[in-house]
Amino acid sequence: MISTTRHLADGREIVYFDAVPTPREAVDPRELPPVATASQVRWDPLLGEWVVIAAHRQTRTFLPPADQCPLCPSTPGRATEVPEADYEVAVFENRFPSLSTEVDRDVPVHAEGNPLVTLRPGEGRCEVIVFTSDHDRSFADLGRDRARLVVDAWAHRTQALSALPGVEQVYLFENHGEEIGVTLSHPHGQVYAYPFLAPRVQRILGQVGAYEGDLFADVLAAERSGPRVVAANDHWTAFVPAAARWPYELQLFPHRRVPDVAALTDEERDAFVEVYLDVLGRFAHRFDEPMNYISSWNQAPVHAGREEWWLHLQLFSFRRAPGKLKYLAGSESGMGAFVSDTSPEGAAEALRAVVLP
Repeated sequence: MISTTRHLADGREIVYFDAVPTPREAVDPRELPPVATASQVRWDPLLGEWVVIAAHRQTRTFLPPADQCPLCPSTPGRATEVPEADYEVAVFENRFPSLSTEVDRDVPVHAEGNPLVTLRPGEGRCEVIVFTSDHDRSFADLGRDRARLVVDAWAHRTQALSALPGVEQVYLFENHGEEIGVTLSHPHGQVYAYPFLAPRVQRILGQVGAYEGDLFADVLAAERSGPRVVAANDHWTAFVPAAARWPYELQLFPHRRVPDVAALTDEERDAFVEVYLDVLGRFAHRFDEPMNYISSWNQAPVHAGREEWWLHLQLFSFRRAPGKLKYLAGSESGMGAFVSDTSPEGAAEALRAVVLP
């Protein structure tokens, strides 16, 4: 993998990733104002969680037509977020970031009228990772070589963002499908560098610390020999968790404990691509209509808890049947108590039964 760093017209960084050395000299000709970010993070004293307030994102690009896509390569007369006329994988700082290293740091200590709610600047970083220059492809269509290049880009950005001051967790994810809330249909994912630990990571670490034994290892060992395995090879297992929350949900675990994507060996990265493309294909062909999904890397915190963590990826969909979605209604949204519309064993069996093209 070859990485080349350049800058966009407003100073944001863009990094190109290529399988072989490729000149990346295109200049962004646009006249762009500097990115202004007034994000805050606010402490919820009842839940013990940080909440990001990013009201400036209301003006971000929303479902433009294909010929106005800002993630496609630039062409004569139409400059986009990627100045090159073609590219393999590109990562750039989000133009409408929830968190930023250039955030306004002039914030009060507490929320107005409530000294229990601590305020901090929304310092961090948000990046967009574009998987291909082809607007009409999806991750499932990338092929092994391009998917492997994406894995290497994930590893590169995990290391780079983990080194930024104040970053506590690096989160890699992809939202796929308009029903998920995607605002750009071009195949892409995102990278968030949080200045705090996300609630899911905090809860898992609490469970790991309270367990008498090795919780991650025991969960993986049990599922590898159970009825919910969907795909596996020598290095990875993809299974439906026994207490799955979503209609279709998989967890992909490496067989070796590592803290993050950057710690995976070349052989483990190759093996991940094999299993991941397999299960994405099963998601894509489970129904006669597209399966929306969220792909979510659970990486170790940057600092405390790295030794106990076990890297894994969640892949889940809101679709429960043709034409039917799982909505987060009263129980889920109000109380955080999930009620599943499918059985984990049935979902695993249905995914295994998918005939891949």
